[in-house]
Amino acid sequence: MNDSSAYRVETTSRLAQWRIDSLASCTYRKSEPFKIGKWNWHLAVEKNRSLFIKLFPEASNVTRENPPIASFIIRVVSLLGNRTTLAHPEITNKLWRSSEDFVWSLEVPLMGKFIIDVEFFDLKTASPNGEEPRSIWAEGVTNRESNATAVTALGRMLSDGIHTDIVINTSDGSIGAHRAILAARSPVFSSMFSHDLKEKELSAVNISDMSSEICYAFLSYIYGNIQHEVFLTHRLELLRAADKYDISDLKEACHDSLVEDIDIKNVLERLQCGTLYQLPKLKSSCMQYLVKFGKIYDLQDDLNTFLQSADRDLIFDIFHEVLAGWKGF
Repeated sequence: MNDSSAYRVETTSRLAQWRIDSLASCTYRKSEPFKIGKWNWHLAVEKNRSLFIKLFPEASNVTRENPPIASFIIRVVSLLGNRTTLAHPEITNKLWRSSEDFVWSLEVPLMGKFIIDVEFFDLKTASPNGEEPRSIWAEGVTNRESNATAVTALGRMLSDGIHTDIVINTSDGSIGAHRAILAARSPVFSSMFSHDLKEKELSAVNISDMSSEICYAFLSYIYGNIQHEVFLTHRLELLRAADKYDISDLKEACHDSLVEDIDIKNVLERLQCGTLYQLPKLKSSCMQYLVKFGKIYDLQDDLNTFLQSADRDLIFDIFHEVLAGWKGF
Protein backbone atom coordinates (compact mmCIF):
# COMPACT_ATOMS: atom_id res chain seq x y z
CA MET A 1 0.00 0.00 0.00
CA ASN A 2 1.52 3.37 -1.02
CA ASP A 3 1.48 6.41 1.26
CA SER A 4 -1.51 8.11 -0.39
CA SER A 5 -3.72 5.02 -0.36
CA ALA A 6 -3.10 4.56 3.38
CA TYR A 7 -5.15 7.73 3.98
CA ARG A 8 -7.79 7.29 1.26
CA VAL A 9 -11.42 6.62 2.21
CA GLU A 10 -13.59 4.78 -0.32
CA THR A 11 -17.19 5.98 -0.58
CA THR A 12 -20.51 5.22 -2.15
CA SER A 13 -23.67 7.33 -1.77
CA ARG A 14 -24.02 6.99 2.03
CA LEU A 15 -21.23 4.62 3.00
CA ALA A 16 -17.55 5.30 3.72
CA GLN A 17 -14.79 2.77 4.43
CA TRP A 18 -11.23 3.35 5.50
CA ARG A 19 -8.97 0.31 5.12
CA ILE A 20 -6.01 0.28 7.53
CA ASP A 21 -3.19 -2.21 7.15
CA SER A 22 -1.54 -1.73 10.52
CA LEU A 23 -0.90 0.79 13.27
CA ALA A 24 2.17 1.26 15.39
CA SER A 25 1.81 0.98 19.15
CA CYS A 26 1.57 4.74 19.60
CA THR A 27 0.31 6.58 16.56
CA TYR A 28 -2.18 9.08 15.17
CA ARG A 29 -3.51 8.96 11.63
CA LYS A 30 -6.10 11.17 9.92
CA SER A 31 -7.73 10.23 6.63
CA GLU A 32 -7.93 12.32 3.52
CA PRO A 33 -11.22 14.24 3.22
CA PHE A 34 -14.15 12.34 1.74
CA LYS A 35 -17.48 13.80 0.63
CA ILE A 36 -20.81 12.57 1.97
CA GLY A 37 -23.77 14.90 1.48
CA LYS A 38 -22.74 18.57 1.44
CA TRP A 39 -19.71 18.13 3.65
CA ASN A 40 -16.17 16.84 3.44
CA TRP A 41 -15.45 14.48 6.33
CA HIS A 42 -12.42 12.99 8.05
CA LEU A 43 -11.84 9.83 10.02
CA ALA A 44 -8.98 9.67 12.48
CA VAL A 45 -7.48 6.89 14.59
CA GLU A 46 -5.28 7.25 17.63
CA LYS A 47 -3.65 4.24 19.20
CA ASN A 48 -2.24 4.39 22.71
CA ARG A 49 -3.44 2.09 25.47
CA SER A 50 -6.82 2.12 23.76
CA LEU A 51 -7.84 2.72 20.17
CA PHE A 52 -9.75 5.96 19.59
CA ILE A 53 -11.76 6.57 16.43
CA LYS A 54 -13.01 10.04 15.49
CA LEU A 55 -15.43 11.14 12.80
CA PHE A 56 -15.80 14.83 12.03
CA PRO A 57 -16.57 17.25 9.17
CA GLU A 58 -13.76 19.25 7.67
CA ALA A 59 -13.53 22.81 8.99
CA SER A 60 -14.94 25.13 6.30
CA ASN A 61 -17.46 27.90 5.74
CA VAL A 62 -20.06 25.27 4.82
CA THR A 63 -19.53 23.50 8.15
CA ARG A 64 -19.56 26.71 10.17
CA GLU A 65 -22.70 28.07 8.51
CA ASN A 66 -24.51 24.73 8.21
CA PRO A 67 -23.11 22.23 10.72
CA PRO A 68 -24.30 18.71 9.88
CA ILE A 69 -26.83 16.83 11.97
CA ALA A 70 -26.10 13.19 11.28
CA SER A 71 -27.66 9.80 11.95
CA PHE A 72 -25.21 6.98 11.32
CA ILE A 73 -23.64 3.76 12.52
CA ILE A 74 -19.90 3.14 12.69
CA ARG A 75 -18.24 -0.26 12.73
CA VAL A 76 -14.76 -1.71 12.88
CA VAL A 77 -14.23 -4.90 10.86
CA SER A 78 -11.15 -6.94 11.74
CA LEU A 79 -9.61 -8.77 8.79
CA LEU A 80 -7.26 -10.86 10.91
CA GLY A 81 -8.33 -14.53 10.99
CA ASN A 82 -12.10 -14.86 11.10
CA ARG A 83 -13.80 -11.65 9.99
CA THR A 84 -15.20 -10.02 13.14
CA THR A 85 -17.16 -6.80 13.50
CA LEU A 86 -17.45 -4.35 16.39
CA ALA A 87 -20.30 -1.83 16.13
CA HIS A 88 -20.92 1.38 18.03
CA PRO A 89 -24.58 1.91 19.00
CA GLU A 90 -26.46 3.81 16.32
CA ILE A 91 -26.11 7.59 16.54
CA THR A 92 -29.24 9.66 15.83
CA ASN A 93 -29.36 13.38 15.00
CA LYS A 94 -25.84 14.17 16.18
CA LEU A 95 -24.94 17.86 15.77
CA TRP A 96 -21.28 18.58 15.03
CA ARG A 97 -19.54 21.67 16.31
CA SER A 98 -15.95 20.43 16.61
CA SER A 99 -13.64 17.54 15.75
CA GLU A 100 -14.13 16.17 19.28
CA ASP A 101 -17.90 15.79 19.05
CA PHE A 102 -17.71 12.08 18.22
CA VAL A 103 -14.96 9.90 19.70
CA TRP A 104 -15.27 6.13 20.02
CA SER A 105 -12.93 4.43 22.50
CA LEU A 106 -12.33 0.72 21.83
CA GLU A 107 -10.93 -1.33 24.68
CA VAL A 108 -10.55 -4.40 22.46
CA PRO A 109 -7.05 -4.54 20.92
CA LEU A 110 -6.93 -4.67 17.14
CA MET A 111 -4.03 -6.31 15.35
CA GLY A 112 -3.23 -6.33 11.65
CA LYS A 113 -5.62 -5.14 8.96
CA PHE A 114 -9.03 -3.68 9.76
CA ILE A 115 -11.72 -1.50 8.17
CA ILE A 116 -13.51 1.47 9.68
CA ASP A 117 -17.01 1.46 8.18
CA VAL A 118 -19.39 4.45 8.50
CA GLU A 119 -22.93 4.23 7.14
CA PHE A 120 -25.02 7.43 7.17
CA PHE A 121 -28.77 7.01 7.52
CA ASP A 122 -29.59 10.71 7.31
CA LEU A 123 -27.92 14.13 7.14
CA LYS A 124 -29.77 17.27 8.11
CA THR A 125 -29.15 21.01 8.30
CA ALA A 126 -30.73 23.44 10.71
CA SER A 127 -33.53 25.53 9.25
CA PRO A 128 -32.72 29.29 9.12
CA ASN A 129 -36.24 30.15 10.40
CA GLY A 130 -36.00 27.95 13.48
CA GLU A 131 -38.14 25.16 12.06
CA GLU A 132 -37.31 21.47 12.39
CA PRO A 133 -33.99 20.49 10.73
CA ARG A 134 -34.47 19.26 7.17
CA SER A 135 -32.89 16.21 5.61
CA ILE A 136 -30.63 17.08 2.68
CA TRP A 137 -31.71 13.78 1.12
CA ALA A 138 -35.37 14.78 1.28
CA GLU A 139 -34.72 17.47 -1.31
CA GLY A 140 -35.73 14.96 -3.94
CA VAL A 141 -35.22 14.95 -7.67
CA THR A 142 -38.89 14.76 -8.56
CA ASN A 143 -39.72 18.46 -8.85
CA ARG A 144 -36.67 19.07 -11.02
CA GLU A 145 -37.99 16.48 -13.46
CA SER A 146 -41.48 17.96 -13.69
CA ASN A 147 -42.65 21.06 -15.50
CA ALA A 148 -42.48 23.60 -12.67
CA THR A 149 -44.24 26.38 -14.58
CA ALA A 150 -47.47 24.41 -14.94
CA VAL A 151 -47.39 22.34 -11.77
CA THR A 152 -50.21 24.07 -9.89
CA ALA A 153 -52.67 24.19 -12.76
CA LEU A 154 -51.95 20.67 -13.97
CA GLY A 155 -52.22 19.35 -10.43
CA ARG A 156 -55.65 20.87 -10.03
CA MET A 157 -56.76 19.38 -13.35
CA LEU A 158 -56.02 15.94 -11.91
CA SER A 159 -57.10 16.39 -8.29
CA ASP A 160 -60.30 18.32 -9.11
CA GLY A 161 -61.14 16.30 -12.22
CA ILE A 162 -61.33 19.41 -14.43
CA HIS A 163 -62.64 18.49 -17.92
CA THR A 164 -61.36 14.91 -17.81
CA ASP A 165 -61.92 12.98 -21.02
CA ILE A 166 -60.50 9.54 -20.24
CA VAL A 167 -61.05 7.09 -17.39
CA ILE A 168 -58.30 4.82 -16.11
CA ASN A 169 -59.63 1.61 -14.60
CA THR A 170 -57.21 0.16 -12.05
CA SER A 171 -57.38 -3.06 -10.08
CA ASP A 172 -59.49 -1.42 -7.37
CA GLY A 173 -61.02 1.77 -8.74
CA SER A 174 -61.14 4.39 -11.48
CA ILE A 175 -59.43 7.76 -11.97
CA GLY A 176 -60.30 10.52 -14.45
CA ALA A 177 -57.48 11.92 -16.56
CA HIS A 178 -56.75 13.86 -19.78
CA ARG A 179 -55.76 12.28 -23.08
CA ALA A 180 -53.60 15.21 -24.21
CA ILE A 181 -51.46 15.23 -21.08
CA LEU A 182 -51.00 11.47 -21.05
CA ALA A 183 -50.13 11.44 -24.75
CA ALA A 184 -47.68 14.32 -24.36
CA ARG A 185 -45.83 12.57 -21.54
CA SER A 186 -45.86 8.97 -22.77
CA PRO A 187 -45.23 7.58 -26.28
CA VAL A 188 -47.19 4.50 -25.25
CA PHE A 189 -50.30 6.51 -24.37
CA SER A 190 -49.83 8.63 -27.49
CA SER A 191 -49.82 5.54 -29.69
CA MET A 192 -52.77 4.10 -27.78
CA PHE A 193 -54.94 7.18 -28.40
CA SER A 194 -53.85 7.66 -32.02
CA HIS A 195 -54.86 4.28 -33.36
CA ASP A 196 -58.19 2.52 -33.73
CA LEU A 197 -58.02 0.74 -30.39
CA LYS A 198 -60.76 0.04 -27.90
CA GLU A 199 -59.31 2.71 -25.59
CA LYS A 200 -60.02 5.29 -28.31
CA GLU A 201 -63.60 4.13 -28.76
CA LEU A 202 -64.53 3.63 -25.11
CA SER A 203 -62.59 6.60 -23.65
CA ALA A 204 -61.17 4.24 -21.06
CA VAL A 205 -57.84 2.58 -20.31
CA ASN A 206 -57.64 -0.61 -18.28
CA ILE A 207 -54.54 -0.91 -16.11
CA SER A 208 -55.38 -3.96 -14.06
CA ASP A 209 -51.82 -4.51 -12.79
CA MET A 210 -51.82 -1.25 -10.84
CA SER A 211 -53.78 -0.21 -7.74
CA SER A 212 -55.58 3.12 -7.67
CA GLU A 213 -53.09 4.41 -5.07
CA ILE A 214 -50.11 3.60 -7.27
CA CYS A 215 -51.88 4.86 -10.37
CA TYR A 216 -52.68 8.19 -8.70
CA ALA A 217 -49.03 8.55 -7.67
CA PHE A 218 -48.03 7.76 -11.27
CA LEU A 219 -50.45 10.34 -12.65
CA SER A 220 -49.34 12.88 -10.06
CA TYR A 221 -45.81 12.62 -11.40
CA ILE A 222 -47.05 12.98 -14.98
CA TYR A 223 -49.05 16.08 -13.98
CA GLY A 224 -46.07 17.47 -12.06
CA ASN A 225 -47.45 17.63 -8.52
CA ILE A 226 -46.28 14.45 -6.79
CA GLN A 227 -45.26 14.84 -3.16
CA HIS A 228 -41.74 13.68 -2.42
CA GLU A 229 -42.88 11.39 0.42
CA VAL A 230 -45.31 9.69 -1.96
CA PHE A 231 -42.56 9.34 -4.54
CA LEU A 232 -40.23 7.71 -2.00
CA THR A 233 -42.93 5.31 -0.80
CA HIS A 234 -43.78 4.07 -4.31
CA ARG A 235 -40.43 4.32 -6.14
CA LEU A 236 -40.31 0.69 -7.19
CA GLU A 237 -43.86 0.64 -8.53
CA LEU A 238 -43.26 3.97 -10.28
CA LEU A 239 -40.12 2.54 -11.86
CA ARG A 240 -42.15 -0.34 -13.25
CA ALA A 241 -44.80 2.06 -14.61
CA ALA A 242 -42.15 4.35 -16.11
CA ASP A 243 -40.58 1.42 -17.91
CA LYS A 244 -43.94 0.10 -19.17
CA TYR A 245 -45.18 3.48 -20.44
CA ASP A 246 -41.77 4.75 -21.62
CA ILE A 247 -41.53 7.83 -19.40
CA SER A 248 -37.77 8.28 -19.36
CA ASP A 249 -37.54 11.18 -16.89
CA LEU A 250 -39.57 9.27 -14.27
CA LYS A 251 -37.41 6.20 -14.83
CA GLU A 252 -34.26 8.27 -14.34
CA ALA A 253 -35.72 9.98 -11.23
CA CYS A 254 -36.44 6.55 -9.71
CA HIS A 255 -32.98 5.36 -10.75
CA ASP A 256 -31.21 8.29 -9.08
CA SER A 257 -33.32 8.02 -5.94
CA LEU A 258 -32.83 4.25 -5.52
CA VAL A 259 -29.06 4.71 -5.71
CA GLU A 260 -29.09 7.23 -2.86
CA ASP A 261 -30.15 5.00 0.04
CA ILE A 262 -28.90 1.48 -0.64
CA ASP A 263 -28.58 -0.45 2.61
CA ILE A 264 -28.40 -3.98 3.95
CA LYS A 265 -32.19 -4.41 3.87
CA ASN A 266 -32.82 -3.39 0.27
CA VAL A 267 -29.58 -4.05 -1.65
CA LEU A 268 -30.63 -7.41 -3.11
CA GLU A 269 -34.04 -6.16 -4.23
CA ARG A 270 -32.43 -3.14 -5.86
CA LEU A 271 -29.78 -5.26 -7.51
CA GLN A 272 -32.62 -7.26 -9.07
CA CYS A 273 -34.33 -4.03 -10.20
CA GLY A 274 -31.11 -2.66 -11.64
CA THR A 275 -30.77 -5.79 -13.74
CA LEU A 276 -34.43 -6.12 -14.75
CA TYR A 277 -34.83 -2.49 -15.84
CA GLN A 278 -31.28 -2.07 -17.19
CA LEU A 279 -30.18 0.57 -14.69
CA PRO A 280 -26.38 0.41 -14.79
CA LYS A 281 -25.72 2.92 -12.00
CA LEU A 282 -28.06 1.12 -9.59
CA LYS A 283 -26.65 -2.29 -10.45
CA SER A 284 -23.05 -1.07 -10.12
CA SER A 285 -23.76 0.66 -6.79
CA CYS A 286 -25.38 -2.48 -5.37
CA MET A 287 -22.43 -4.62 -6.52
CA GLN A 288 -20.04 -2.12 -4.96
CA TYR A 289 -21.97 -2.13 -1.67
CA LEU A 290 -22.02 -5.93 -1.57
CA VAL A 291 -18.50 -6.74 -2.73
CA LYS A 292 -16.15 -3.77 -2.41
CA PHE A 293 -17.59 -2.77 0.95
CA GLY A 294 -17.91 -6.36 2.17
CA LYS A 295 -21.64 -6.33 2.99
CA ILE A 296 -22.05 -9.63 1.17
CA TYR A 297 -20.66 -11.31 4.31
CA ASP A 298 -23.62 -10.00 6.33
CA LEU A 299 -26.20 -11.42 3.89
CA GLN A 300 -25.31 -15.09 3.60
CA ASP A 301 -28.78 -16.53 4.25
CA ASP A 302 -30.63 -13.89 2.23
CA LEU A 303 -28.09 -14.16 -0.59
CA ASN A 304 -28.50 -17.94 -0.81
CA THR A 305 -32.27 -17.53 -1.13
CA PHE A 306 -31.81 -14.73 -3.65
CA LEU A 307 -29.47 -16.80 -5.83
CA GLN A 308 -31.98 -19.66 -6.06
CA SER A 309 -34.38 -17.51 -8.12
CA ALA A 310 -32.08 -14.88 -9.65
CA ASP A 311 -31.38 -14.57 -13.36
CA ARG A 312 -28.45 -16.73 -14.47
CA ASP A 313 -26.55 -13.78 -15.96
CA LEU A 314 -26.95 -11.84 -12.72
CA ILE A 315 -25.61 -14.79 -10.71
CA PHE A 316 -22.60 -14.87 -13.02
CA ASP A 317 -22.07 -11.13 -12.54
CA ILE A 318 -22.15 -11.49 -8.75
CA PHE A 319 -19.59 -14.28 -8.70
CA HIS A 320 -17.42 -12.40 -11.20
CA GLU A 321 -17.40 -9.35 -8.89
CA VAL A 322 -16.60 -11.48 -5.85
CA LEU A 323 -13.69 -13.18 -7.62
CA ALA A 324 -12.39 -9.84 -8.89
CA GLY A 325 -12.61 -8.46 -5.37
CA TRP A 326 -10.62 -11.36 -3.95
CA LYS A 327 -7.91 -10.92 -6.59
CA GLY A 328 -7.76 -7.18 -5.88
CA PHE A 329 -7.34 -7.80 -2.18
